[in-house]
Amino acid sequence: MTSDTSVRPPSRAAGEDWGRLNSRLLLVNLSILAAPVAMFLASLAVTGGDTNLQVIITLGSLFVTFLVISGIGLMRLFTTRYRLTEDRFELHTGLLFRSERSVPIGRIRGVDLTANPVHRIFGLTTLRIDSGDQSDAAARRLALDGITKAEALELRSRIIALRDAGQARPVDSDGVLSRLDWSWLRYGPLTLWGVGGVFIAAASAYRTLSELQVNPLDLGVIKDLENRFGTIPLWYGVLLAAVLIVVLGMIGSTGTFIENWAGYELRREDGGILRIRRGLLATRSVSIEERHLRGLELVEPIPLRWAKGAKLNAVASGLGNQEDNRRRRALTPPTPRGEALRVAAEALPTGPGLIERKGLLPHPREALRRRINRALIWSVLIAAVPVGLGLWLGSWLVITGVITGVVLVPVLVAFAFNAYHSLGHLLRGRFLVMCSGAFARRTVAHQREAIIGWKFSRTPFQRRVGLITLGATTAAGEGVYHVYDLTEGQGIALAETAVPGLLAPFIERAPDRG
Repeated sequence: MTSDTSVRPPSRAAGEDWGRLNSRLLLVNLSILAAPVAMFLASLAVTGGDTNLQVIITLGSLFVTFLVISGIGLMRLFTTRYRLTEDRFELHTGLLFRSERSVPIGRIRGVDLTANPVHRIFGLTTLRIDSGDQSDAAARRLALDGITKAEALELRSRIIALRDAGQARPVDSDGVLSRLDWSWLRYGPLTLWGVGGVFIAAASAYRTLSELQVNPLDLGVIKDLENRFGTIPLWYGVLLAAVLIVVLGMIGSTGTFIENWAGYELRREDGGILRIRRGLLATRSVSIEERHLRGLELVEPIPLRWAKGAKLNAVASGLGNQEDNRRRRALTPPTPRGEALRVAAEALPTGPGLIERKGLLPHPREALRRRINRALIWSVLIAAVPVGLGLWLGSWLVITGVITGVVLVPVLVAFAFNAYHSLGHLLRGRFLVMCSGAFARRTVAHQREAIIGWKFSRTPFQRRVGLITLGATTAAGEGVYHVYDLTEGQGIALAETAVPGLLAPFIERAPDRG
């Protein structure tokens, strides 16, 4: 149990009524049982009506599993009670194992709304109350899974009003900072997750069919492809498969972009709150308080950078642990770089150019040599695999390994130069700006006064060339933001200049021998 939650019987304040989950949640839980029935009908369609004991056992176990899930949901519906008092939010749930939890109003950091497709069909949503602690999610977060959207919006407004009562907050800055432009859809295929999603989907489909005693290689579609392309050369088949996987990955990435960012809107609301709404099937509404905003992060993966695009993230406290922070921190979708910089200037009004790379101080040339050496080592290691197999299986693998090495050396060395040119740092007013990354360039601007500690680290390879990595420790975002490959003198000087006095107790000065 963490400090932001307590397990105590609630004081039954006069006039405070206990709320319950909406009865429409009953229909949601009953609809869950339709899933195994649909899978059974799909298996009959795939197998042409044939079935066997293995299929019946598999689908029966799935039905029992879904029945248990539905039963748990129904129990939650009938046993969950909640209420909001002037000083805390209280949630009671459970039948056999009772849980009585409460969160002080002053410790609430986030109130988010999410609605999956089934909830949207029945007009329901999930309200999540987060204390922003870095502890495990179960102790940190309360969730009302099954109230109407109107109830959720009213409850969120009441929580924020109680939390901010008596505080001087801006009320005249309400307005939209950014909305989705469907021309940004061209950046959807340029994300890096689509190709991985193809392999995950293929593996999941293969495993599901295997559980149903269906051999995917015996399906008519697979047989037809084998008959059409079974006689083509191996290299051509590999090339064709790679192109197909990339195309499917781009289609998947585009679909993911639409699902995640349809209806996107970034708005500054009364009380100094940045509200991000997005989602097509599953809608999400995330709130970030400007008083907890410690900086911004501009992310430019290589495909986006080539297309002059970028993504903008918030560096804020109160977004939970690292997993929750990565899920909630996005301020914009993949968008034109100019649009991301414009939103950054409005979201954190400190003047233009805060997260621009122009003017960043370069890092020592030893950092470039480290990256070139790393590229050469990886080239040799990757090429050594087919060469080693070729000594056993055949000379054609040796030739393949040599060609692989010849191709990889210039490619990886180019990435090494790119990674070095991405390095940079600078103090801009109240912010420390850091930039690094080869495949995904990240430029972070973090408030200097929000840095609570420094972390110096060095690998054996860095020690050989006299370099260190400086980590700025903070309670926001990722927790630590790094400035890579500085000389020892540069690292100490940067830390002492960025936050004067923080490093002083740990510095030993050489005695004056004069």
